[in-house]
Amino acid sequence: MSQRLLNKVCLITGTGGSMGRAAALKFAQEGAKIVGCDINTESEAATIKAVQDQGGEMISMSPCDLTKREDCEKLVSLAIQTYGRIDVLYNNASKAYLAWIDDFQDDTWYKTIDQELSLVYLLSRVAWPHLKESAASIINVGSANGWIAITPVPGLAHTAAKGGVIAMTRQLAMEGRAHGIRANSISPGIVESLQTRPLLEDPGFKSGVLSRVMLGRIAQPEEIAAVACFLASSESSYITAADIRVDGGMTSW
Repeated sequence: MSQRLLNKVCLITGTGGSMGRAAALKFAQEGAKIVGCDINTESEAATIKAVQDQGGEMISMSPCDLTKREDCEKLVSLAIQTYGRIDVLYNNASKAYLAWIDDFQDDTWYKTIDQELSLVYLLSRVAWPHLKESAASIINVGSANGWIAITPVPGLAHTAAKGGVIAMTRQLAMEGRAHGIRANSISPGIVESLQTRPLLEDPGFKSGVLSRVMLGRIAQPEEIAAVACFLASSESSYITAADIRVDGGMTSW
């Protein structure tokens, strides 16, 4: 077992989901102490067990609604009271509500902005004093949809939210530079996950998406977690304000 993140305190959101669970497992394998959270208590419990079964260390807050400032405050307090610091903040949690503009409801817009963009701001803002103390690494999750419109994806609010995350990350990097904070984002293409699996069961949707992917396949959560682990480690010490597109070449043609 390598120790690229030995004793780093890593706060990872959405650890009950596919990408969050993959990150918790990967970071723990590399020696990190995981502080997780999820809205779904059952799936979060499964992640904690998986981390502990492989010999890792993880605590968590669940249910946790990151669109509520009080829950963000409780989560940060859990990390600080348990470990005394936060070395990595991985804003992984998000949920998109998809619809074409002809069918779009205002509520769909606001829910997506809240659950993909606002929650990144809220937790980053609450954790900021502690991130400054530890010269932390912030990792946010954007999307290929933050760069391009993808024909089969009815992502009006999703594109806006993820574009906002990418832009906000650059601002966090600029404001954090004097404190040693690095802030970067990862923009995945289509990843096989609990959220995308129903969409990928539609042959038309899947073929439409794959036609845009140079590598000709859907990404796995572990492939995103590997890049996040790099950004959390000292190996990326000269990288900040970057967006790394883990999209199989989707945004390059």
